[in-house]
Amino acid sequence: MKMKSVFDAPEIKSEFESAGINPNFMIPIWKYVIQNPDCVWDEIPSLPTAAYTLLHSKFKTFTSSLHSLFHSSDGTTSKLLIKLQNGAFVEAVIMRYDTRLGMCGGKPRPGGVRSTLCISSQVGCKMGCTFCATGSMGFKSNLTSGEIVEQLVHASRLADIRNIVFMGMGEPLNNYNAVVESVRAMLKQPFQLSPKRITISTVGVVHAINKLHNDLPGISLAVSLHAPVQEIRCQIMPAARAFPLQKLMDALQAFQKNSQQKIFIEYIMLDGVNDQEENAHQLGELLKTFQVVINLIPFNPIGSTSQFKTSTKQSVSIFQKILRETYNIRTTVRKEMGQDISGACGQLVVNQPDNKRPAEPLRDIEDLHL
Repeated sequence: MKMKSVFDAPEIKSEFESAGINPNFMIPIWKYVIQNPDCVWDEIPSLPTAAYTLLHSKFKTFTSSLHSLFHSSDGTTSKLLIKLQNGAFVEAVIMRYDTRLGMCGGKPRPGGVRSTLCISSQVGCKMGCTFCATGSMGFKSNLTSGEIVEQLVHASRLADIRNIVFMGMGEPLNNYNAVVESVRAMLKQPFQLSPKRITISTVGVVHAINKLHNDLPGISLAVSLHAPVQEIRCQIMPAARAFPLQKLMDALQAFQKNSQQKIFIEYIMLDGVNDQEENAHQLGELLKTFQVVINLIPFNPIGSTSQFKTSTKQSVSIFQKILRETYNIRTTVRKEMGQDISGACGQLVVNQPDNKRPAEPLRDIEDLHL
């Protein structure tokens, strides 16, 4: 029988309730397992006798393990290769930012180093985006909510995770229930993340966007738009045929009206494909009635056979200037991080692991509100 992750909240709650055990015992179990990752169930104090029996028969402390760890040369990015109990692999990426490098009111921003975890929701992806390495894998399987949460637990042994972005392998809204349940778990003790620090990215799965705000109020939404017109979207994102641009815009308008939140727009810059001045004006017209932040993403190569080239810095700069000055839309350019370890945007793909950068010993867990 396949054992379940103890971090799969719906499963452990259901099993405990069926056995007449208070599901609130889930929180101290999580705390103990996080603090003692090599523990066995009998070591956890003060549980009902029936809970020990149930945990032994149906649950594992972890259904995944950290197989390999890779660090970028500049120290800003760490990529985790995580092995699931079925033998499949997924990747998660820790990105470290120093808020003091930014400016606010002409002065350096307060704060210090903060870490964002980029999480995977599926093994592979069925969206088939032509500029994304994960899309080349095809779709293998959905992750359970427990497997998603375990990525946070593994990463938290390396860094104090402040933000979560569902921008790793897979289309999060194609694994809707597991993603929703994993986020709900992250909002609880011992993680206690703020909903405003969790972002779910989607290529535009309209029916799921329509219910996201009600299921996860306060969560940020990012949309992988990547083109201002349907024709170009379909050319580089085959799944766009199922989600026409106008229907996507209608869903985003409803989401914004209900949530009163800004929407993040992700736009990969592909030389000669979607980076012309005309495209910038088309994008500005499309989004001028929305409250959005556009993030221009330099294309990260995914091998020598890639059909795309990275836009020039001049093209990116002109594109950004048009959106800012003509349409008054806040537009940023994403800093390239982790490219040397294939941990940058669009580069996550599971190949046969190698040993060119051996995993380093893990430090103790830091600041998980235990």
